[in-house]
Amino acid sequence: MLFIQYPACSTCQKAKKWLAEKGISINIRHIVDEAPTKAELTEWIHRSGLPVKKFFNTSGILYKELSLKDKLPSMSEREQIELLATNGKLIKRPLLISDTFVLVGFNIEEWTQTEEK
Repeated sequence: MLFIQYPACSTCQKAKKWLAEKGISINIRHIVDEAPTKAELTEWIHRSGLPVKKFFNTSGILYKELSLKDKLPSMSEREQIELLATNGKLIKRPLLISDTFVLVGFNIEEWTQTEEK
């Protein structure tokens, strides 16, 4: 599984610890140093079944500086994905990606349910 994180993020650290406690092997990728591409984001968003908005880091400084709360509703899905691909800090983290699922953010209940499937 691919685990995309920002190392200084406390939520990412909690998720990584949870995965280690479960004995789940992951490949770690830095969300800023190796930001997801437009093609990756497009695939993951569609595979997740979630709206593009769920992939935005709405509590991030950059999100607020760009006033994306007001701008996103008038943007197309393609435009939103292109924007996400411009800077890893715009993307909600962590991301956990396998062949069968894509999890966005660390929600322990959701991650536990996915692990049990």
